[in-house]
Amino acid sequence: MTRTEARRPVVVGVDPDPGKRAGLAWAADEADKRGLPLLLVLAQNVPTPGYRPTAGRPSWEEWNDALHATGDQVLRKAVAFVESRHPQARVSGLLAEGHPAWVLREQGQNATEVVLGSWHLSAVQELFTSAAVTLPLIAHAPCPVVVVPEAEHITQQPPYLVVGVDGSPQSSAAVDFAFEEAALHGAILRALYVWHSPRLGVLDEDAAVQECRRLLSETLAGRTVAHPDVELHQEVALGHPVQVLTKASEHALGLTVGTRGHGGFTGMLLGSVSQGVLHHAQCPVITVPYPHNQ
Repeated sequence: MTRTEARRPVVVGVDPDPGKRAGLAWAADEADKRGLPLLLVLAQNVPTPGYRPTAGRPSWEEWNDALHATGDQVLRKAVAFVESRHPQARVSGLLAEGHPAWVLREQGQNATEVVLGSWHLSAVQELFTSAAVTLPLIAHAPCPVVVVPEAEHITQQPPYLVVGVDGSPQSSAAVDFAFEEAALHGAILRALYVWHSPRLGVLDEDAAVQECRRLLSETLAGRTVAHPDVELHQEVALGHPVQVLTKASEHALGLTVGTRGHGGFTGMLLGSVSQGVLHHAQCPVITVPYPHNQ
């Protein structure tokens, strides 16, 4: 990580509901481990929960003032939560107008990573809740995005992270970030190549698996030199990527996967697989975009 990158904050989207703090807690711990400032962002494009007009329907100016006042209060409470967790944290708040996905994407232009909380929903529910922020943000974010489930998550000891590898440049970028995370947390890194046999099968399955092992080793080559303290496990698994990755990361600190960015996914995160991982993984999911300018 360069010195310029090292100054970029961890950005976290604040949920107006004070009962949803998993993403905020994860981001506070991450910023503390990386020695980075933490920027709390509350994006408002609808009335913030908690606002109630006192008498009749207010004018636009009154509504807007009340909305901002409630947002400021939400941010102050979020900042206090972070400072109680990490008293020395360099934390600031930003109240912004606009759709949360757009606001967080803009803040991500100069961020080390963007963090937001999530809770598991059906496809229909996703369309009508703030969880709809997740997929548009991941598709267009210029930096890694961390989606932290609100449900309680039990990690395994010794701690480990999982990274999905498919031999593409996208997964290579994910591997780099996963090594950073493993080093920060003193965790084992499980690099997993999932091979899904074609519906009609292949003539030589053993040869196909050997090719997966070759691609996995090729992708990981040289990373251990930069991170000699990270214990690396290389694994090739057969099955559907959603099921295998979800199972492998059941008690992990996080699951890291690569995205193409600028809309859509490739390789292991093609179509329903991407949404399946985000919907079903019980641990934080870290999506890492491919750096097109390199």
